[in-house]
Amino acid sequence: MSGIEIAAVAPMKLQRSPTTVIARLSARKAVRSGLLWGAIFGVSIASAAISYASIYKTQAERNALAATYGSNNATSALFGPAPGLQTVAGFTVFKVSMMLMILGAVWGLLTSTKMLRGEEEMGRWELLLAGQVTPKRALTQVLAGLSLGMVTFWALTAAITVATGTSAKIDIAPGPALFFALAEVSAAAIFLAVGALTSQLGATRRQAAAYATLILGVSYAIRMLADAGLGVHFLVWLSPLGWVEELRPLTNPAPLALVPIALSIAILAFLARYLAGRRDVGAAIVAERDASPPRLGLLMSPLGLSTRISRSVATGWWVAIAVTGLLYGMIAKSAGATVSGASMKEVLSKLGATGSGVTAILGVCFLIMAVMVGFAAAGQMTSVRSEEASGRLENLLVRPVSRSRWLSGRLLVAMATIFVAAMLAGIFAWAGAATQDSGLGFKTALDAGLNITFPALAIIGIGTLALGVAPRSLSTVVYIVLGWSLLVEIVGGIGAVSHWVLDTSLFHQMASTPAVAPNWQANLVMGAVGILTATAGGIAFRHRDLAGE
Repeated sequence: MSGIEIAAVAPMKLQRSPTTVIARLSARKAVRSGLLWGAIFGVSIASAAISYASIYKTQAERNALAATYGSNNATSALFGPAPGLQTVAGFTVFKVSMMLMILGAVWGLLTSTKMLRGEEEMGRWELLLAGQVTPKRALTQVLAGLSLGMVTFWALTAAITVATGTSAKIDIAPGPALFFALAEVSAAAIFLAVGALTSQLGATRRQAAAYATLILGVSYAIRMLADAGLGVHFLVWLSPLGWVEELRPLTNPAPLALVPIALSIAILAFLARYLAGRRDVGAAIVAERDASPPRLGLLMSPLGLSTRISRSVATGWWVAIAVTGLLYGMIAKSAGATVSGASMKEVLSKLGATGSGVTAILGVCFLIMAVMVGFAAAGQMTSVRSEEASGRLENLLVRPVSRSRWLSGRLLVAMATIFVAAMLAGIFAWAGAATQDSGLGFKTALDAGLNITFPALAIIGIGTLALGVAPRSLSTVVYIVLGWSLLVEIVGGIGAVSHWVLDTSLFHQMASTPAVAPNWQANLVMGAVGILTATAGGIAFRHRDLAGE
């Protein structure tokens, strides 16, 4: 051919098997997330152990701590039982277990609902299931990828825990350290499976996550009731969080409690796989009615539409935070009665809760509720991003609706959600405290509620900036900010962290009201950060192209 040689074209070689591609994609996302949260868990455990060894240096101080908290029903309801407080291991379990259980459960349900119902809601599963993969096999592959992420999560947590235990002051053997790490991530594994099941029940990711969050809330309430010293401790076996608690790592290990954990995960995974094969793609087991009278309320403006879209998730957060505030208020008096002695006051003061009694305990409780409100804010921002990533936003913007008008409406709803949540935290904490005649004033409780809105406002602003500049990274950015802020606040309990590092935590900037008066100057700075970053993000959003997932 005119002296031109035509090179033979080799046939394309398939590099990836279609039978495992979903598992690999899911594993890649889950492993990245598992590494982040494994580091947060590991450093939290290390900080608790090191802080105990630094603060309680004599056996007399440790015995006094155990005498104060070891058999206190109120603190058991708040943080779980506290056996073995005379040791580094026992204190470490008491300080971090309940918090890490809840964080792990939230991570699990958000991750699995995103990778299952979230991907299906965006239409990606239709392309995958058009080939050789059935719905059951696709779900199995996602679960396999999530399992690898779970293993990564445990491995990094375990590595940091084992390394911490080698210190002569800590002295936790590798075997118990590995079991402790396993216990701490067990709630995450359970709620990965819960999210897989609810992804088959709900028609949208929001519904699936709401169902899973409801299960988590009920589990926490049952566990709290079982540990409140009311003679109903057997209820602990009705709660997934109770099963994890009954593992009793580092104090009196009970590996037999792994049986209900493993069985529940297997049963939930089996049910999720079974239901996946019983429904059409895009459909749900809890189906919405095919025909009903039209409900046009809140559909006359972008703000109304944003309200209608967000109301179910917002209501779920409001109920969860209100119940939490009520329970905390009801046990604050009995828990506050144990706050005596310089050593315990020092522990609380590391979290900013100076003083003693009811207000010191509630200062820590409102910090926990601030984290919950922070998660609600992060969820609102990921919901904003999902409207764009799924393509639904295009249907609005082709009409006479500007980007600024739509985004302003979504941000206004997000801010209203966290404001109402924070006010409910204050009101219900006051109501719970009033039932015990704890002396907590209504205005003080409202101030404490208002105080916890400001870190969440900053999260909304940072999330909006990420939406405008790097939309595909929004979820990662908001959860890194949230996780880092919590981690730094926990590590700050050691007392050896530079104030430059502490100042990067949104929760450290927030005063532990009602233990101390609100720091309105710091709150205004966080609010200003939220407003400025949201404004910059809104401007950037107006001048970029819409971006899919």
